[in-house]
Amino acid sequence: MPEISFDFVADLYRKYADDLRAVREEQRALRAANTSVKAQLDDLEAEITYLLVRDRRPEVVVEIGALHGWSTTWMLRALRDNGTGHLYTHDIIDNARHNVPEELAEGRWTFVHGDAREKLAGHEHKIDYLFVDAAHTAKFARWYVTELFPTVPAGVPVSVHDIFHGKRPWPFSEGKVVLAWLAQRGIGYFTPSRAAAPDVNRRLFELKDTLDLSGAVHTGRDNPMLYFRMK
Repeated sequence: MPEISFDFVADLYRKYADDLRAVREEQRALRAANTSVKAQLDDLEAEITYLLVRDRRPEVVVEIGALHGWSTTWMLRALRDNGTGHLYTHDIIDNARHNVPEELAEGRWTFVHGDAREKLAGHEHKIDYLFVDAAHTAKFARWYVTELFPTVPAGVPVSVHDIFHGKRPWPFSEGKVVLAWLAQRGIGYFTPSRAAAPDVNRRLFELKDTLDLSGAVHTGRDNPMLYFRMK
């Protein structure tokens, strides 16, 4: 299973460029049609999430934290374009349930309202992709690295949002907990963060220009997501 790296991600951009171009336009149209859909993911991290779901072809995706449903719709479009897979979204706020278009949700989405720490206790999912963007606290991170990560099979891609708004996470933060967990297990990670990986960030935008994928869908440019494969 290839490591998630710049070269791997760049190959996915090239492979799925046509589909990604169409999805970007769909996401623009979604935001224009529904002002309640606030974009939490910046463009690179949203696109990379879409690309990793396309590449993995997961049968079960678990999303923890959707808020208004922006990340949810990106992943649902990936499942739609794959022609297979189901997304289970966990959140204590049910805004996403009202914002995800019915044609995307039908047959491929289950919204679970409540605390993921309770709803996923003893879960029976065979998780094929895990997306985490919920309470950005060290306490919550200690829960998911201790209780949830061990249930995810080796090789499965994991996305954790809001880790690299700066060059490194704040002390006593979610990011510090996650990075310590990865280091203890010798697991590498990838980020398109403008602050933490400026060269990667620049090269990805340059690549997008060559693929006719330039122009912002969302104006945010931090791209603080962290990606890795479970080991």
